[in-house]
Amino acid sequence: QLQFVESGGGLVQPGGSLRLSCAASGSILGYYTIGWFRQGPGKEHEGVSCISITDGDTYYRKAVQGRFTISSDSAKNTVYLQMNSLQPEGTTIYYCALELSRHCSAYPSGYTHWGPGTQVTVSA
Repeated sequence: QLQFVESGGGLVQPGGSLRLSCAASGSILGYYTIGWFRQGPGKEHEGVSCISITDGDTYYRKAVQGRFTISSDSAKNTVYLQMNSLQPEGTTIYYCALELSRHCSAYPSGYTHWGPGTQVTVSA
């Protein structure tokens, strides 16, 4: 059964960095993308970044452009999200998820196989 697990969250000071990992167990056939989302209390999932594993195309939410970098390591079945210059508004739970599509999307509706999430806290 295909599963995803996020890791790398934690407490970081404003201006600091974290690298989140999304590790997949099981094989995936065909086109697919991996997306990173975040969800604050009482809010819906918000698309942060995604990568098309097939084409390498990427997407970044405007608020994180220039600070976050998404990458993938096929040999390790892992997608990373390098987050730099983190600010307190970035405090929330981050999730990764799979979409069986060639092109990635910032909208959560098409994504399946969500990980349990990892908490990121940005605070002095």
